[in-house]
Amino acid sequence: MQRKDFIRLSSLGLLGLYSCGMTHKKNHHQNRTLGIQLYTVREALSADPEKALEKLAEMGFTDLEIYGYNGTFFGRTANEFRSILKNTGQRVVSSHHTTGIAHPDPGTLLHGWEKTVEDMQNMGAEYMVCSYIFPEERTPENYRKLPDLLNTAGTTVRKAGMQMAYHNHDFEFEELDESGTVYDFILNRSSSELVKMELDLYWMAKAGIDPLSYFEKYPKRFPLWHVKDMKAGSKDFAEIGNGTIDFERIFKAREKAGLQYWFLEQDSSDKDMFDSIKISKKYISEHPYFK
Repeated sequence: MQRKDFIRLSSLGLLGLYSCGMTHKKNHHQNRTLGIQLYTVREALSADPEKALEKLAEMGFTDLEIYGYNGTFFGRTANEFRSILKNTGQRVVSSHHTTGIAHPDPGTLLHGWEKTVEDMQNMGAEYMVCSYIFPEERTPENYRKLPDLLNTAGTTVRKAGMQMAYHNHDFEFEELDESGTVYDFILNRSSSELVKMELDLYWMAKAGIDPLSYFEKYPKRFPLWHVKDMKAGSKDFAEIGNGTIDFERIFKAREKAGLQYWFLEQDSSDKDMFDSIKISKKYISEHPYFK
């Protein structure tokens, strides 16, 4: 969609109608393809985006969650990046963005958000995710402002026919005040329609939290998952199947959670990262509950 059409449809309140058919068509294929968060292969992407995506495509990864948008896509224009995706047979399902509170960069929730939303809609994304709160942003004051910030960003995202979400680490499970944790504060104070959650299974496990308890308390709020494993003892990142997380138990609760898409991710590895991805992929292929 061209910018002029985006503005015209927004003013007429028709943009959501325009996007509904597109989103419905894509959702028909949900859970049938392998997804990966591209942060996993950030070094390869930095060296050569085309080669990195070709390598992932050869491994069977067609659904992508991107990160680092700053007006460009890994240093490529939108048209250039779309051309790469066309050649590799991949698509962008979701994108990661930071708040912009401490780092006022393009592509953040507080800086150029409308243009970012437009670019992601044109890229064909279905979700836009607030991915990380930097350490210097983790103050009670900023936490208390976060639900309103997510609601405001989510309103713009929803008007463009997409869905806003919030991605957790482990620090959100620290107590904010007598009412509970930061994570519960976000869930309770943000709109359940405007703001869904991208559940990172590793970080929740590291915090000692059972995700099923959240599925029961907030059903259908968790359409996106990051699937990665945790080593025993060190609690470091591990290939899927080489750690301690009970994925079968969690995936059996996928309907209660409202799962639509999940992405393999591994933040770091003691092996070549593509070798780690192969190990995870093999484990996934051998266990039907991931399907």
